[in-house]
Amino acid sequence: MAGAVALRGFLTRHSRLLDCMTITTCMSARIRPVQTDCTGLCHDFFWKTVPVRTLHLCPNFCAGHNKWSKVKHIKGPKDAARSRMFMRLAMMIRIAVKEGGSSNPEFNIALANVVEQCRGKNMPKASIEAAIKGAEKSKAGTQHTYEARGPGGCMLLIDILTDNNTRSLQEVRHLLNKHGAALCEGAHHSFMRKGVVVALGEGVSSERALELAIEAGAEDVQEMDDEDEKPILRFLCGMSEQKKVRMSLEELGVRTVSASLEFVPTAPTQLPQDQLEAAFSLIEALNDYTDVLRVWDNIQSQS
Repeated sequence: MAGAVALRGFLTRHSRLLDCMTITTCMSARIRPVQTDCTGLCHDFFWKTVPVRTLHLCPNFCAGHNKWSKVKHIKGPKDAARSRMFMRLAMMIRIAVKEGGSSNPEFNIALANVVEQCRGKNMPKASIEAAIKGAEKSKAGTQHTYEARGPGGCMLLIDILTDNNTRSLQEVRHLLNKHGAALCEGAHHSFMRKGVVVALGEGVSSERALELAIEAGAEDVQEMDDEDEKPILRFLCGMSEQKKVRMSLEELGVRTVSASLEFVPTAPTQLPQDQLEAAFSLIEALNDYTDVLRVWDNIQSQS
């Protein structure tokens, strides 16, 4: 009986302290009992507040979307294509330095044009300078253009940049045969070499674009979307008029992005849907090949 009374008194004295001992997973400090004297039940207990590491028993909340899926399926392929493009531009720089005989763009027109293309593709300045410095030490490559006939009779010009022409020719022939195409002669007759000045087209109407082309001395202007689906204007001119047209556009307040020589189709070809898909599949496969610099086609989009 006396023991029961003593136990009841013990619980009464420490009931408030026991109520404070609530364990929570959301606090950075908890109340932990510390016994300083364990000689018997009659001795008192002392309680201390000791900070301890929080143990989270509930799972963390997750974001409402899967970020990695975007990185893997969207950003990943874009980064891979961007890396291949920079590799090709670096090889173009090496060839321009070798053929032009100078690593100074002011005295090497071909190198100046390639550097301008690099800037238009947002190639880092450090990468451009590294490619120029390493051009003299690197193995010289060669540039070739293959002619091919694609699905539906469309014509293709395939620019190759390689240090082994035999290997590149075999691989291109394999890709063409796999997609129902073949090498041919005379495809270049469907194209004409032109100077192309690319400018930003946002906020510029078709009428104003035509006026700018006339005032700058360009032969024609094309409205297109770039890789990021932003509107751009392509001003076509003669190869010798490229620099003049670009300077005229800049004086008219047009912000130009790049200037280069390109193959412009003179005999466009329209394809039915099935052959159009086959042609695009072929062009995509060719562009994925490391030695391919660019694929030119005369496919006309159906309005």
